[in-house]
Amino acid sequence: MAISAQAAGAAQGMTVVARTQSQLVRRRFFRHRAALIGMLVFGGIVVLAFSSIGFGPLPGWWDKSYLSTGAVVDQGRPTLSLVPQFLGGEGLRWGEHPFGQDNIGIDYFALTMRGTQQSIIVAFIVGFVATTVGTLAGAFAGYFRKKIEAILMRLTDVMITIPVLIIAAIVGRSFGDSGIVILAVCIGLVTWPTLGRLIRGEFLSLREKEFVEAARALGTSSSRIIFRHILPNTVGVIIVSATLAIANAVLLESALSFLGVGVQPPDVSLGQLIDTYRSAMTTRPWLFWWPGVFIIAIALSINFIGDGLRDAFDPRQTRVRA
Repeated sequence: MAISAQAAGAAQGMTVVARTQSQLVRRRFFRHRAALIGMLVFGGIVVLAFSSIGFGPLPGWWDKSYLSTGAVVDQGRPTLSLVPQFLGGEGLRWGEHPFGQDNIGIDYFALTMRGTQQSIIVAFIVGFVATTVGTLAGAFAGYFRKKIEAILMRLTDVMITIPVLIIAAIVGRSFGDSGIVILAVCIGLVTWPTLGRLIRGEFLSLREKEFVEAARALGTSSSRIIFRHILPNTVGVIIVSATLAIANAVLLESALSFLGVGVQPPDVSLGQLIDTYRSAMTTRPWLFWWPGVFIIAIALSINFIGDGLRDAFDPRQTRVRA
């Protein structure tokens, strides 16, 4: 005789509440402390970067521009102080130039915020393009099989055998002067193979399920089966992979800009700032460390969010305690 989940939970001294799949996903995600911390940190970075110096026609609350030079004060040292006086520090103080100044007197806080904006924009465009292309390629290869699968998977195999950084460096060298949007789209078009293989594997499994066979028997078109029946069942894999793709794109863009084939002057990115001021690491280390701190914080926070989403969508976690 079958025993319900509630009866089994009661026998073990637990209260088990029946919930929908979306409720289970939300509940598991919001119980993942690292994911919540990552979401708060990343949200704070995005708000700080886009509200401080403004974006496009929208003004910011910071009164200095990343394009304006000025007199270098106190050798460009940061005025930010976070150590209270009773602990032997200089007290809590923001100051005129919290992150310091560069060689020609540009406020380094404004410069770092601009670099953060560009890195985040590139990362999200790369993540969106790579996820879209990888999902479509994997879906078509996994559903139609035969020649379509052979062509797409051989293309994927070729791209996977070549290191992504080399491909992205060639793309960056060719399109780096065309603006960050074109650069990000081109990088996204060469970083989709991993997700494509994952989606193909999901489709190979789901296309043999009873609900797909029933849809075929009713005369449902292939496009409707792919986008209305199978694809929604792979949303967990897609969301998690997209999150991790964004984190990887942050590091990839930073590496490309560090090598001089990413975002090109007069614009800036975090990787470009590290490349520009790496020689000052021993004399004025704040010019090197501030962009590095933001790269690490962005990549780690997005990875934590991805870990939380992966655990939340884990189908093996079928019960949640009340």
